[in-house]
Amino acid sequence: MSVRSHRWAALVATAGIAALALTGCAQQNTAAPAASAAPVQKVENLPSPFDGEPVKVALVQQSGAGDFFTAWTAGAKAQAAAINIDLTVYDARNDNAKQASDLEQAIAAKPDAIIVDHGQTDTIESHVHDAVDAGIPVIVYDLALKDSTGVIVTSQSDASMAQGVLDQLVADVGDGAKVGLASTDGFAPLERRKKVWDEVVAEHGLDQLFFTGKVTESTATDNIPLIDAALKANPGIQAIFAPYDEITKGVVQAVQQNNLQDKVKVYGIDISNADIEVMTADGSPWVATSATDPSAVGAGVVRALALSLAGQLDETSVQFPAITITRDFLLEKGITNVAQLREAEPSLLLSDTVVADWLPAISG
Repeated sequence: MSVRSHRWAALVATAGIAALALTGCAQQNTAAPAASAAPVQKVENLPSPFDGEPVKVALVQQSGAGDFFTAWTAGAKAQAAAINIDLTVYDARNDNAKQASDLEQAIAAKPDAIIVDHGQTDTIESHVHDAVDAGIPVIVYDLALKDSTGVIVTSQSDASMAQGVLDQLVADVGDGAKVGLASTDGFAPLERRKKVWDEVVAEHGLDQLFFTGKVTESTATDNIPLIDAALKANPGIQAIFAPYDEITKGVVQAVQQNNLQDKVKVYGIDISNADIEVMTADGSPWVATSATDPSAVGAGVVRALALSLAGQLDETSVQFPAITITRDFLLEKGITNVAQLREAEPSLLLSDTVVADWLPAISG
């Protein structure tokens, strides 16, 4: 199509990118044009292809429980609206076959580009390559591809996220502590975070007593009985690493219902308004998390695509940096929501990541 940059074609023809992430969470079955709750911040003096008719982009998504995905999508929509992108969202809730079908529909609609947000490799990768073969630029976020040739790949830095919060765990409980892992196999980011966990356990002589957990349509609720059983079977546990915030919330509830909040410390990944509420509640055992701002990341993925279409992105992969946030920091600063956290930690806004003079960072 006319709006597809020749630079993109030259760039992706030589791309040989290491497979990145898949957060494998639930999905919602809709297809609708983008809209932002806040007034749209229009950017002036846009370069081609954004200076003419709206650039049509399909967002083929697997979202999940909790407000992380709501914020991510709001950020993507706000950034798209600001730079003359007509964003159509397909969201298949916990139905991998539906997401594959959604991507087929998106390809058939012949958009100017496609964003694939999360998904299962086995069911979605072949369709990603179908889109590339059809000449449609594709960018993915947190999707593990065995072959990422022709695709721009974006993700959070799972290794640095896990390392940051696990450094805090070791500082809090010390070498040789009795610990547990609340996670599951089969999801790329969780497996990358577990790899760091395994290294930290070995380096510091941590005594891992259990590894249990699952990702479902109701992840937080469904993990409560699993962690409850693990706590009862393993008295003396000192800390639990739960590297996905919906699992973390289930762990917190299980610890509290066993009246162990003064004995067991919980360490998570991700941040949201709901997460902050849980972390700052009286007696909460959730003492640290490592996170990006999901709204800023959603916007960042759209900016990476926009720079590519404008012929101004040289990278074939983009990682969004994270920070470690402690409960003590939130309480000290009186932070009760992500907006206040952004003010206290402006690096979360990603204002210097995949931006240009004509392409400022805009979050939902």
